[in-house]
Amino acid sequence: MSIIYRLISLAIGYICGHFLTGFFYGKTQNVDLRNVGSGNVGTTNTYRNLGPKAGVLTLLGDVLKVVLSVGVVWLIFHNSQPQMTKLLMYYAGLGTILGHNFPTFMKFKGGKGIACTGGLMVAVCPICVPICLAIFLITVALTRYVSLGSILVCISFFIQILVFGQMGMLGLDGAQLYEVYVLAAVVMLLGVARHHANIGRLIKGTENKFSFIPEKQ
Repeated sequence: MSIIYRLISLAIGYICGHFLTGFFYGKTQNVDLRNVGSGNVGTTNTYRNLGPKAGVLTLLGDVLKVVLSVGVVWLIFHNSQPQMTKLLMYYAGLGTILGHNFPTFMKFKGGKGIACTGGLMVAVCPICVPICLAIFLITVALTRYVSLGSILVCISFFIQILVFGQMGMLGLDGAQLYEVYVLAAVVMLLGVARHHANIGRLIKGTENKFSFIPEKQ
């Protein structure tokens, strides 16, 4: 049954991940984000093409849908499976990232999952937020590369999970703790892999730099 609980949690997250905030907001403005800018439906492309309000709404929406999926899983399992609930919450977060990155209605071509990764931290491991946020802001401020900041956030998240886990600060132990390490590794690899094109441009020096002045107001 424990495998079924994991699959249910993944499925709940995957369904919640299908609410692509930027894509749906763009539709209300008669803009298909897949056809403008980088073609991505995440926060950065939304900000660049639809302005600061759209960017903030997209960020919040993509963070909150992870919080929602994790909360639903907690409500379902915290009484019947209290010993597994924390682990299942991580599965819900991963499922949301997968739903965001590979939504069925977009032929499995969605976003990059960075805001969702932030939502996972907020919902399940908030102690990871300060360092990841600082790394992101400092990297973008110094280099103006959002992609580089995003990649470093994913790597930092994984490292922190390992460190805090070994320090006994995740509320997990034994096999469940090592399972969370695997889930965090998957989240990191997804985040880095979704930036493969950006990594190529970073190496070539052709990556687009972030501007606080969006392309369209």
